[in-house]
Amino acid sequence: MTDVIEAEDLRRSYAGGFEAVSGISFSVAAGELFALLGTNGAGKTSTVELLEGLARPTAGRVRVLGHDPYAERAAVRPRTGVMLQEGGFPPDLTVAETVRMWAGCTSGARPVPEALEMVRLGGRSDVRVKQLSGGEKRRLDLAMALLGRPEVLFLDEPTTGLDAEGRRETWELVRELRDGGTTVLLTTHYLEEAEELADRLAILHEGRIAAEGRVDEVVAEQPAQISFTLPEGFTAADLPPLGPYLGTTGEIRLRTSDLQRSATELLVWARDRDVELYGLDVRSASLEEAFLGIARKQEVTR
Repeated sequence: MTDVIEAEDLRRSYAGGFEAVSGISFSVAAGELFALLGTNGAGKTSTVELLEGLARPTAGRVRVLGHDPYAERAAVRPRTGVMLQEGGFPPDLTVAETVRMWAGCTSGARPVPEALEMVRLGGRSDVRVKQLSGGEKRRLDLAMALLGRPEVLFLDEPTTGLDAEGRRETWELVRELRDGGTTVLLTTHYLEEAEELADRLAILHEGRIAAEGRVDEVVAEQPAQISFTLPEGFTAADLPPLGPYLGTTGEIRLRTSDLQRSATELLVWARDRDVELYGLDVRSASLEEAFLGIARKQEVTR
């Protein structure tokens, strides 16, 4: 697949010498959904603004659809959709008036009713923007980003303020757009959102990429966990030597990089002694654990 977003040794500094983006490189293929994750201040929004052409990099190279999005904005902007964290629409216009105003500045814009139905705002077209809920305003932001039928879609925290149903509906819409060939770059604080949607992701920490790859690849770097209640009369010293156990009696936890082998040996151990491991819980690592593990590791190595 052709890469439609390319960042090479990208850097962005602010007044006073603070470097928010510290030499990151990644690419996004056509039709791929790529998620940028990170704690507050990790550099996500600063990076996305460079990709959107809203600012010039301090150093490095960025290309979107083969063009410099800042220097060649006229070639890039009509082919991209951008959903910022806040839209800032005129509060006294109705929803339909707002979309019509935006459509007047957009080449090849979708019909207003179509754009509103895509984000489930068709029934709110005559409502003033100031009367919308926070979640409805986010859906209006998304409608604007989709208005020009973009080839590349930038979504900066798209489901903030949405309830669980609205979030799931937005996920389904984003999947449909991706499946239809739209390339999507997503930033989010919701790790479940990245797990559900992303083909690949990068985790930023303090302006650098700390991990990158498919969700399963990033998660695989973290240990899995087994927990259970040890039967009476046994201690952790009686268990098979699978690694350090947390706890000596009662509740036992084991972190392992080989979940299948460790779980099998524990179950064989219990069978041979005719005992039950109460509350047995065997689980692979999650993206949340990978995310927190990276943050902890960076703190320790400072």
